[in-house]
Amino acid sequence: MNLDEALSLFVSESRELLEQMEAGLLELEQRPGDPEAINAIFRAAHTIKGSAGIFGFDAIVGFTHVAESVLDQVREEVIGIDPPLASLLLRSGDYLLEWMDGVAAGAGDERDASMLERGEELVTALGRYLEPGVGSAPVAAPPAEAAAPARIAADASGTEHWHLSLRFGRELFRDGFDPLSFVRYLGSMGEIAHLETCAASLPRLSEYEPDDCHLGFEIAFRGDGGRERIASAFDFVAEESDIRLLEPHAPLSDYRALAEARAAAGEPIAELLRRCGSLDEAELAALAAPADAEPACDADDDAAPAIAPHATPATAPAARAGGAAPAHPATTAPRTAAEAGDARRADAAPAARGGDVNMVRVDANKLDHLIDLVGELIVAGEGAAQIARRNRNKELMQATAQVGRLMEEVRDCALNLRMVQIGGTFNRFQRVVRDVSQELGKDIALRITGGETELDKTVVEKLADPLTHLVRNSIDHGIESAAERERAGKPAQGTVSLHAYHTAGWVVVEVGDDGGGLRRDRILAKAVERGLVAPDATLSDRDVWQLIFEPGFSTAAQISNLSGRGVGMDVVKRNITALRGSIDIRSQEGVGTTISIRLPLTLAIIDGFMMAVGGAAYVVPLDTVVECIALNGPAINGQGWLDLRGEVLPLVRLRELHELGGEPGRRQNVVVVDGGGMRVGIVVDQLMGELQTVIKPLGKVFRHVRGVGGFTILASGAVALLLDVPTLIQETASRAQRGCDAGVSTPSEALAMR
Repeated sequence: MNLDEALSLFVSESRELLEQMEAGLLELEQRPGDPEAINAIFRAAHTIKGSAGIFGFDAIVGFTHVAESVLDQVREEVIGIDPPLASLLLRSGDYLLEWMDGVAAGAGDERDASMLERGEELVTALGRYLEPGVGSAPVAAPPAEAAAPARIAADASGTEHWHLSLRFGRELFRDGFDPLSFVRYLGSMGEIAHLETCAASLPRLSEYEPDDCHLGFEIAFRGDGGRERIASAFDFVAEESDIRLLEPHAPLSDYRALAEARAAAGEPIAELLRRCGSLDEAELAALAAPADAEPACDADDDAAPAIAPHATPATAPAARAGGAAPAHPATTAPRTAAEAGDARRADAAPAARGGDVNMVRVDANKLDHLIDLVGELIVAGEGAAQIARRNRNKELMQATAQVGRLMEEVRDCALNLRMVQIGGTFNRFQRVVRDVSQELGKDIALRITGGETELDKTVVEKLADPLTHLVRNSIDHGIESAAERERAGKPAQGTVSLHAYHTAGWVVVEVGDDGGGLRRDRILAKAVERGLVAPDATLSDRDVWQLIFEPGFSTAAQISNLSGRGVGMDVVKRNITALRGSIDIRSQEGVGTTISIRLPLTLAIIDGFMMAVGGAAYVVPLDTVVECIALNGPAINGQGWLDLRGEVLPLVRLRELHELGGEPGRRQNVVVVDGGGMRVGIVVDQLMGELQTVIKPLGKVFRHVRGVGGFTILASGAVALLLDVPTLIQETASRAQRGCDAGVSTPSEALAMR
């Protein structure tokens, strides 16, 4: 891993840690004083500070240090987190997040004048929660028992300082790290009383590689941060290096173990220990004596062992050279002070990192490229299969069939790599609901269900903005004031809900509220006023609700900072349609509103069903196909519906819809498709069967075409259009309703007359 890669990991993990801080602060507002949440927030701030120090981002270290000082006071129960402090810490997190954007853009920790001013304001506000002078001083020391053993063992050394024995990994320079940067950061935690450079492991000149690191240090260090905090200075290189910490008054047996370990590697360090002041002459003499001649420790002495090879806290960030990245670094750390003490008393062994090997960070662009390659492979494989069938070569047909099955597995695996849970996106709205409800003076809770539902990462990313519009509208327009809710017999606290679930190859995301619901009369009046519908038009509830997605449509009596300007809802629908999705509304006045967004699981590759009309090929998602039937009876004479076993099935004639021209064949077929509980029959000339479909987006010129969600390239090189089934169903339902408004008998009435 080079320095650029390590810096990228620092930014990405800092963003994750800031998200965890935000989630923890919001949780504390619901459960004040929760020690787990407080510890998680402190660990996140501490890790960001430590990582920034390693990269030399002193400004970030300084800012985060002040926030960490306040959080340390909270952790020690000197101060409590109230709403004003929570808001201040949330703003500080937002500030750091903006700062990380600058780091990612290559600006380091530099800030413009506006950011500097805001940073000073935040530091001043945070400093008010500290005692005079504490805001710029080191973090308050933890309880004495956390910094040193409660009592000194019989064979303890007389030194008052920590002793650090460092041997850096050979790949350190190649990974882009500077050993002195770690030492400098250690100095920011306290005082480096003495430092000795160790070069005993240097190879002969003929064997020396300039890029190899053979540096090591023996350091006498004075600081009150505790083992976990001191070890965190070396988080990024802990896996590849040998980092050993000996506490003040550590037993001579621990120094003996250190000296023996270094001597075994060809590095006698007795003289270095004397120069550091860690052992005096008498202690060095005792160290040279046989082990069984040393005074025994008390039998019940449970002081922390002094040596911790490779020791590093479980909160270490994942941005380590050559190391894999844990999904949630903070969740593996000791959660309470007692557990932290247990971790310090753990056996002197390398820290366990078993979970890391199961997680790998992959650039999303690489995944996209993989999906593209898999798509091209599918097209090429289908071409080979067609050649085999055309030549009736059985052996080749069997081989291509086997390759086809393997390609399906590769496709599924590749798509699963891009699947992420939607809960991460949902959780971001905790902050949105909190801030907007406070701005409006409303008491609103957010309820999340179905957060484990998975869908394509690209879909999740593009869904964030539409969901933001919908959630803010629910808070502003949907939820009534506390007084209005009380008059309606409702709880004073309103509820906004986010729910997701899978159904028939689709993902449905619902945004609901228990507010006043949509006012049908007001929406219709506004639509008539704007000329969107005729004054005497008879519309179904569904058609009325769809009017709110018209550009510039708004029924708000007052314009606020949040809504009322008629922008947003049309953008929501346009963005959802661009994802090949559909949006629907259910509302009951006085009860609430639920907006359902129906989305495909993935935008890349699907199992499709192909059909033909004349010389044009069409594809629909296979999971929307219910059945295929031959078209006969009255419907063949142009009737717009079909009697399907006593039920009315509206028909969509692609030849007429897309003005293909030509005459239909003697035999036509109907492909019955289902979209959200509604069915239509698509009239086609030929049924071509199943195929794997690599979806390509339509160009800008064709984006206005209704009912078409994209296209795919067939093995022959021809193009087939991908039909947007939900949109086709909506258009068919609207045409049927317009026919009823014009006085035409409904299909149900015609069916009853028959």
